[in-house]
Amino acid sequence: MVLRYLEPLSSNVTWVHGDILDQNTMDRVLEDHEIDKIVHAAVYSATSEGIERFESRRIVSINVEGTANMLELARKAQVARFVYVSSVGIYEGLGSQGETLIEGTPLHPRQLYNATKYASELITHRYGEAHGFEAAVARLGGPYGPMERATGHRVVMSTLHQWTGKAVRGETIYAETEDYWDFTYVLDIAAGIRTVLDAPSLTHEAYNLNRGVQVSAQELVSAFREATPSANINLLTGNDTDMPQSSSSGRIMDSSRIRDDLHFETRYDLIAGLEEYIQWRLEFGYTA
Repeated sequence: MVLRYLEPLSSNVTWVHGDILDQNTMDRVLEDHEIDKIVHAAVYSATSEGIERFESRRIVSINVEGTANMLELARKAQVARFVYVSSVGIYEGLGSQGETLIEGTPLHPRQLYNATKYASELITHRYGEAHGFEAAVARLGGPYGPMERATGHRVVMSTLHQWTGKAVRGETIYAETEDYWDFTYVLDIAAGIRTVLDAPSLTHEAYNLNRGVQVSAQELVSAFREATPSANINLLTGNDTDMPQSSSSGRIMDSSRIRDDLHFETRYDLIAGLEEYIQWRLEFGYTA
């Protein structure tokens, strides 16, 4: 599925299969390829307490040691810029009353996933300072869209992955009408990361990358029904729903910095993103 999705651009892509914890992989990449910029997005997305308890050591190894290995690769390759892909999760414990979150907000994440993302941000900034390359962070908010799938290091799928999957399978979606979120289509995420990577200069070390639009549960249901008229959605109250249970619920990041500093604007509203996501699922036969 990945190869087919990227087929129009396959001549521009070289695949290297390896482990970011394996130094031999890092050395081989450096020997075989000329590298001038790096985007680091490899992570163990352990967003449930059960996974956190069971895999604590591996979460820290992959998310922190893996970042250090990628930064060492950047140092050895003498890259011009390194972009670390972070998450709204670093704002854990903040923004619960609906206020938007800015990049300068003091951070105190506690869950291992969120804490290791923040630790990697700090390590990334210092590595860049110490070794003479530009280092920046893109903090993603509510990403959804093509290529999200269960892997060995991602097993908790986003709400819109669950909803679109049920829609194409003809199953009923159960939703309740409380709380709110911010959803950002993956092509906007990719374009924003590219903007941070390729900008002639960067004024700041960190950029929130999201639509920055508060979406209530009722607005989500309305948009989903417009994008997918055949979907069967039942509105409920209580806990027996398909609504998000992640730590990002209720957190809306302010996206004005990337807009004002780098002139980046998202292109997809929620309906347009959902329509394209459903079309992708149908075209590629992805029903999971």
